[in-house]
Amino acid sequence: MTRFFSNLLYLSIFFSLLLSTISNNNNTTTVYEILTQYGLPSGLLPDSVTDYTFDLETGKFTVALPKPCYIHFDYLVYYDKKITGTLKIGSITNLQGIEVKKLFLWLDVDEIRVDLPPSDSIYFKVGFINKKLDVDQFQTVHSCKDNELGFPSLLKVPTATRELPTLLTE
Repeated sequence: MTRFFSNLLYLSIFFSLLLSTISNNNNTTTVYEILTQYGLPSGLLPDSVTDYTFDLETGKFTVALPKPCYIHFDYLVYYDKKITGTLKIGSITNLQGIEVKKLFLWLDVDEIRVDLPPSDSIYFKVGFINKKLDVDQFQTVHSCKDNELGFPSLLKVPTATRELPTLLTE
């Protein structure tokens, strides 16, 4: 019986320390650190996060980006300006604001989860489909691109210049 209480005491101390670490949601804790504290890779979000909110009690979060953008992983991923979801140990549920391109279709990513204890895999739920990918590609935080191709927008209007280009002929 004493062993039961000592184990219970150790578990309560462990969870208290874990919660105190996770609840350090002040200005020095980044959203990437929170992801890793919950057992998820930091590279699930782009490097352009400008702000975030996180409710420790409910796990609900909101992430703000300056503008929508794209990152190439095994698939092309679209990030909206606002990303929301519920963070739990090893998973993000109720996810909104992230889409993946499959062939010519853009599909909402509804859930992301990892194995506990950690393995080499990460799972993405897109509709009723679960896709298993290698987690290594999400360990590093990536830069966003403005468009699907990763090139400067072709729709931008060129700036006017006062000089006429010279044609060289031979």
